[in-house]
Amino acid sequence: MSDTEEHSSAIKTPKQLITILLLAIVFPIAIVVLLAQYATGGISVIKNDPALSDESVAKRLQPVGKLVFASDLLQTDADLGAALATAAPTVAVSSADRIQAVYTASCAACHVSGAAGAPKQGDKLAWAPRIKNGNATLYNSAIKGKNAMPAKGGNASLSDDDVKAVVDYMVSQAK
Repeated sequence: MSDTEEHSSAIKTPKQLITILLLAIVFPIAIVVLLAQYATGGISVIKNDPALSDESVAKRLQPVGKLVFASDLLQTDADLGAALATAAPTVAVSSADRIQAVYTASCAACHVSGAAGAPKQGDKLAWAPRIKNGNATLYNSAIKGKNAMPAKGGNASLSDDDVKAVVDYMVSQAK
């Protein structure tokens, strides 16, 4: 070879150029797809797999919880009794169960944790001075609210009798 010869390319026509460009794109993509299949064990579609049935997929996609408002939980004794009577005729609704449900829905959030200075349920030391002031004072505080505690524990739909019953329940737990 002499210095006067020109350098020549392997690509001489536009058709060859287009072919090389297409192969430069397609070949790496094909390599990546084949490596992915090799790494994952290949593509396998399992027909009639019970885990992929519409029912099992729908069951897995159901929400974990349900939003329930306190007002939905609190019903009158007649409504609660009627609802339970239609659902399970052998179940009797006692007043104690209803008071426990009201306490859980409206009072427990603060009186279990002691939030905002609320006396914890069963804490005899914290309840003693309040009990000493008498039930009338406790009823008034619970019905009208006091300090950080809203009236009726934040559940305005409660009757005064319901609030008094829950106060009596909480006092009985502290004695």
